Order: sequence, then structure tokens, then C-alpha cells
Amino acid sequence: MDSRAWYDGIMKTTVDIPEEELRDAMRFTRARTKREAIVTAIRELNRRRRIAELAKHAGTCSDLMTVEELRRMRRQG
Repeated sequence: MDSRAWYDGIMKTTVDIPEEELRDAMRFTRARTKREAIVTAIRELNRRRRIAELAKHAGTCSDLMTVEELRRMRRQG
């Protein structure tokens, strides 16, 4: 059996996090626990990176209708 601790997709690990940064993360996320602050911060970072990746593709698909075409369709019912 592997020595890593995996439980329902959760990995237990030990990291050294600067106390001031962790305090700020708890304040900004309004987290009650250190774990909650860290998980929230990681999720937010991942969400922002995914949005940035999607934004790179904005306006690159010629098959989508324009805003004006959509408005025209909505008016026609």
C-alpha cells in the first residue's frame, strides 16, 4: 500500500505557510479554519486561471452568432 494518505479524493500534506499570509487568507475568505481558507484560496486561484484561459479564446469562433443576430432572433419570437 502507498504511504500517501488519500481519503475520498483528499490528500493530507504538511506545508509551511507564512502566518501573516494565512491570517490574510482567513480574513479575505472569511474562513473559520485554516483548512477552509486554504481550500477556498486554491479554488479561487483555479477559477481565475480557468477564466483567464477561456478569455484567450474570446472572439475566436466565427460560427457563433453576433449580439445583433441574437437580438433579432429574440424580437422575432
